[in-house]
Amino acid sequence: MSFVRTVLGDVPPELLGPTDYHEHLFQVTPLLPGDELDDEPASHTEAGLLFAAGITAMVEATPVGLGRDPAAVARISAATGMRVVATTGAHREAHYGPDHPLVTATEADLAARFHADLVDGCPARDAGSTPETPGGTAVALAPDGRPVRAGLLKAGIGYWSISPFERRVLGAVAAAHRSTGAAVMVHLEHGSAGHEVLDLLGVDGVEPGRVVLAHADRNPDPGLHVELAQRGAYLGYDGMARHRYRPDSALIELIEAVCGEGMAGHLLLGGDVARRTRYVAYGGMPGLAYLPNRFLPRLRTRLGSDVVRQIMVGAPARVLAWSIIG
Repeated sequence: MSFVRTVLGDVPPELLGPTDYHEHLFQVTPLLPGDELDDEPASHTEAGLLFAAGITAMVEATPVGLGRDPAAVARISAATGMRVVATTGAHREAHYGPDHPLVTATEADLAARFHADLVDGCPARDAGSTPETPGGTAVALAPDGRPVRAGLLKAGIGYWSISPFERRVLGAVAAAHRSTGAAVMVHLEHGSAGHEVLDLLGVDGVEPGRVVLAHADRNPDPGLHVELAQRGAYLGYDGMARHRYRPDSALIELIEAVCGEGMAGHLLLGGDVARRTRYVAYGGMPGLAYLPNRFLPRLRTRLGSDVVRQIMVGAPARVLAWSIIG
């Protein structure tokens, strides 16, 4: 029996409902000074706005070492009703300082850490936020006292580049995937190197059908996207409300083109807002609810409710489901 591992426990995939594949409730990175997401009440309010707008599940995509707070995420999930899948793994190297403990870790150490997050529970204290206690830290607990476990693996690469650290992370998430069945999401900088990532992960035992290529739409090439989807990969689109780069209409046209080739079941949508200046609850705009309130109605008018349901419900339920009990 397949299941989705959420911060409040395992659930059948069909219970997720409309799912935002990529958001952040907590995140602290040197690449976004002044845009930290570190206020639990504000993040709680923002998640509640997303839930009230009809999104019933989300991926909290903050990996290890960037201000994760798994216990707070579990409290927010319990209080709002939002089903939340937490993430383990690591981002691209630019998000970490040279002395960050993850950057100097071996591939085996990274794999062990990621596996433990998936199976035993995420540490209550995020790596690199404070000096780590020898032998590890206490596991984060949900309101009911159960450990908060991650349900998705993450890696990241640079623009047409993979540093030695990023290659170790790819190897480590592949190892954790092999031992659990959890899917792997990969940050593609500007949508580059999708085929190359699938090739590398394939050598390490990860089938394309268990891979999410995040930010694929930053390179809005429908022909390329159809190729990647035909290999089995899921394409994460999160460029709505980024009007300085392109209008929402361009993303809708990209989705229409890819769906026209029969690949609606390989598309995922999220906001990846990730900045306090763009969260309503932190005093910014347009907020997480832009996706369901502003973007999805236009997409539904263009492509119909059945296609939107394939993208928002069917695809995330499949890719987030574990194929091996771990």
